[in-house]
Amino acid sequence: MNRNPSWEPTASLPILQQRAAIISQIRDFFKERHVLEVETPLLCLSTVTDPHLKSVQGTVLNETLYLQTSPEYCMKRLLAAGSGSIFQICKAFRDEELGAIHQPEFTLLEWYRVGFDQQALMDEVADLLYFILHCEKEERVTYEEIFVRHLRIDPLSASEEELHELANEYGLKELQGDVLLDRDFFLQWLMSEGVEPHIGKERPCFVYDFPATQAALACLNPKDPRVGERFEVYFKGMELANGFHELRDPKEQRARFERDLKKREALGLPLIPMDEAFLSALSAGFPDCAGVALGLDRLILLATKQQKISQVMSFVLE
Repeated sequence: MNRNPSWEPTASLPILQQRAAIISQIRDFFKERHVLEVETPLLCLSTVTDPHLKSVQGTVLNETLYLQTSPEYCMKRLLAAGSGSIFQICKAFRDEELGAIHQPEFTLLEWYRVGFDQQALMDEVADLLYFILHCEKEERVTYEEIFVRHLRIDPLSASEEELHELANEYGLKELQGDVLLDRDFFLQWLMSEGVEPHIGKERPCFVYDFPATQAALACLNPKDPRVGERFEVYFKGMELANGFHELRDPKEQRARFERDLKKREALGLPLIPMDEAFLSALSAGFPDCAGVALGLDRLILLATKQQKISQVMSFVLE
């Protein structure tokens, strides 16, 4: 990391003007749909337990607090309180690498639509992408179909040994460091190395119905419990968005958090306190809804035809 960065902004003033205009357009998009803009805390007593996400933490008022990787839990508490459909544009934080499309501090657009399932929310995400990017109509494909198409393997029925062998062909055997080599790790490796480079090149690609073990905060598909009602959006070599038909069962959500913590323990990662306020909100009565987090800096990068997100952000870590 550069300890003596330039004082000057990394984005040009014309690009920052474009950024402001795009954010204004996004607010208009949601205003026309009667979606309420909200603000929630970014400094909280707990955060995500997902072993693949590294939170930023510190001590404030003698308490360990976490900068949020997403405003999800607090926004869901608003939903449980009867807010109706809501959106937020805010900073988020992840202790991850620096790169052309990665910064540890970045801007998220996150929204929740009461009464929507994942298909209805994919429709709205597509509408937003057309509105901002003027792109071609999206492609939609299931997780299973995209693996069969590009890797000639069924991710839902293949054995762990078959997935491991194929992942080795895509460079896994060269991997250094401590990782938990399990079925989900092999699938995530294959998605990253064998599928993502080939999708969403000319038009957005929506991949949906992820394996149930990767459902995170999504409910399972009632017609096929092997998959969760989760989708991701890829375009121009980037993951743009991650969405769910939201899980409403507090017992199942607690069980998923507990599984996350067991994985964290096996990997030697810090154990994160479960967000009890969020779990209580689910118990209080959570509406049927779908939600999505979209990387706003990446969206603006595409809209302004820049090469790196530093070119669309005022200041970055270098």
